[in-house]
Amino acid sequence: MKMNCWEFKKCGREPGGSNVRELGVCPAATEERLDAVHGGRKAGRACWVVAGTLCKGETQGTFAVKFGACESCEFYLSVREEEFPQFQFSSILLAKIWE
Repeated sequence: MKMNCWEFKKCGREPGGSNVRELGVCPAATEERLDAVHGGRKAGRACWVVAGTLCKGETQGTFAVKFGACESCEFYLSVREEEFPQFQFSSILLAKIWE
């Protein structure tokens, strides 16, 4: 498996992580419908489409609210670059969640 967002960001919100008691488990670390996308675990390499992830110490809202910030995130940019030309765009990933 490739590096997931919680490993890259070292947020400690993955199941069993160091910050779960204080901040809760991140929804990206439990989102089954995006498991294996871009070679990650759960939504670990598609976190930008999952509501409730943590960014700069603050819980983020819905995709529509948070995506602007995600577009400049170093993790998002690295996944886009690593996965090019097979990178799955947000509209495709959102459709998987909404199925």
